[in-house]
Amino acid sequence: MSLDSVLSRIDSDLPAATERLLELLRIPSISTDPAYKKDCQTAADWLVADLESLGVSATKRPTPGHPMVVGHVDGPDGKDVPHLLFYGHYDVQPVDPLNLWDRDPFDPEVQDTPSGKVIRGRGAADDKGQLMTFVEACRAWKAEHGSLPCKITFFLEGEEESGSPSLVPFMKENAEELKCDLALICDTGMFNPTTPAIVTMLRGLLGEELTITGPEKDLHSGMYGGISRNPIRVLSKVIANLHDEDGRITVPGFYDGVPELDPEVKAQWDNLDFSDEGFLGEVGLSVPAGEKGRSGLEQIWSRPTCEVNGIWGGYTGEGFKTVLPSKAHAKISFRLVFQQDPLKIRESFRAYVQSMLPEDCKVEFHGHGASAAGIMETSAPSFEQARLALSDEWPNAAAYVGCGGSIPIAGHFKRILDMDAMLIGFGNDDDQIHSPNEKYDLNAFHKGMRSWARVLDALTRG
Repeated sequence: MSLDSVLSRIDSDLPAATERLLELLRIPSISTDPAYKKDCQTAADWLVADLESLGVSATKRPTPGHPMVVGHVDGPDGKDVPHLLFYGHYDVQPVDPLNLWDRDPFDPEVQDTPSGKVIRGRGAADDKGQLMTFVEACRAWKAEHGSLPCKITFFLEGEEESGSPSLVPFMKENAEELKCDLALICDTGMFNPTTPAIVTMLRGLLGEELTITGPEKDLHSGMYGGISRNPIRVLSKVIANLHDEDGRITVPGFYDGVPELDPEVKAQWDNLDFSDEGFLGEVGLSVPAGEKGRSGLEQIWSRPTCEVNGIWGGYTGEGFKTVLPSKAHAKISFRLVFQQDPLKIRESFRAYVQSMLPEDCKVEFHGHGASAAGIMETSAPSFEQARLALSDEWPNAAAYVGCGGSIPIAGHFKRILDMDAMLIGFGNDDDQIHSPNEKYDLNAFHKGMRSWARVLDALTRG
């Protein structure tokens, strides 16, 4: 099958593809607000109809929350081709605060900006525009060749922006139907506007809340100051001792399962156009504060963290109150990498805190989730095939990159379906996802379609 004709079809069909995306963006499919339940149904129906127009056998599947859209289509007859699963989500974030939008969030339009044309509207980049890059690439394949290049299962969710409560049960109940050779996820971004990326590392997350109690009630600091134990001082010492002078985390066994970065991947990262000072300068900082001897990208993507997200105790209202508090509280999160075990780290962290408590103090813990990191096995031939295909479309070669955040769906595919996932997206850092005036660069939409066509061609040819 000719790739060139598919790319030409994508170019000529860009206005129609853009209008289809605008139509989908007009549906206010806010999953977290019950007032928009009917709109989520409408968005699912729209996608079913659109997939059916490509010859996909698509259905809307009920869940306790918003529906899933599942579709299947065969590839060319008689050819030994892979079976791919494509995942995206059709739900969007709420639009508050509405007064900060320059126009109705669900009245999208193509706008001219100093950096080029953008598609402006809620969901443009997260994730309707991204989702439609893949669908439009498939549309062009079907128009040019009468079939898609391989067998594809479409799996589109309606609750990603509200925690995906129905996702895991649905995947477990339909595991046999959903299992494929490889999952494709389009909910990430470019490294920069001219450098595409395949995310191969996702950090896990462990959340801990602790309360240290000293005296049985708040005390007068004049009567009890000095002689009594102050739990804020105790908590402060615990927190201060969680890192050494080089920025390493001191919890025993914390670095078990954290190898050194693969030299080839590190070389790719070192060649990326990234400045620690420039990155930090955007938020009013200038000096990296993580582990010494590690590059900025290593600190963000492949090294674990321990951060205090909140701390409180005593009197914090207006004025001044000379009180010694009975309790002191903190919320602490750990971003995890590679093979770190979140449950073992939770156990070790709690034991470490207990070991630092003086007499007359006790501690209570409350866990806030525990998920392991996700690592994609880039030695599989499909990853390098996709990376080279992306490199052919963009000015700069594609890179394997990490992601400082967590994308649970990739881990679900591995754990539930024993299936690797390839995360390829075309968003940019300034797309303002989750914020007012969200946008998606028209160039990213256009070249995203072309990119997926190239990736499908590469994965099919092998």
